[in-house]
Amino acid sequence: MKAPYLIGSLVSFIMITTFFSCRTIPDGATAVEPFEKERYLGKWYEVARLDNRFERNMNNVTAEYSLNDDGTIKVVNRGYDTLKGQWEQATGKAKVAGNDNVGMLKVSFFGPFYSGYNVIAIDEDYQYALVAGNSLKYLWILSRRTSIPEEIKSEYLKIAEDIGYKTEDLLWITHHRKREG
Repeated sequence: MKAPYLIGSLVSFIMITTFFSCRTIPDGATAVEPFEKERYLGKWYEVARLDNRFERNMNNVTAEYSLNDDGTIKVVNRGYDTLKGQWEQATGKAKVAGNDNVGMLKVSFFGPFYSGYNVIAIDEDYQYALVAGNSLKYLWILSRRTSIPEEIKSEYLKIAEDIGYKTEDLLWITHHRKREG
């Protein structure tokens, strides 16, 4: 009698663990809807971010998105590593995490491993975006220019704080170096 109960409990535990470990958006965050993937393509400047190991010591960071033939999105991140004194580049792939009409994507720079990339705020002209990762460890403020208007900045900081982000920990990125070549 105990074996079926144990097996059922184990299966339930595995399903719950899998569900929560695969979350692509933090609790309290909502991805933009409607979201137009084609309008999001192009070059974005990183204005602010929470520090993370993938971008540590980087400034002048940009992300460029273009459509691949298979409908996925090519992602090219570039930045200047201030410790190495050189430009770095990483190329990855993004795909829609569910509905094409929602700003929830999954991004991979390392083969089959994907992480949440969620557009949680964007202006109507697709000039400024607030992007959440899959947890409160990852947050970016992006702009089509190297800066962002104060009213947009204040709005995005409020949205992030309401979700639970520690916006006082944001790094404000400089864009003063021109990429050679």
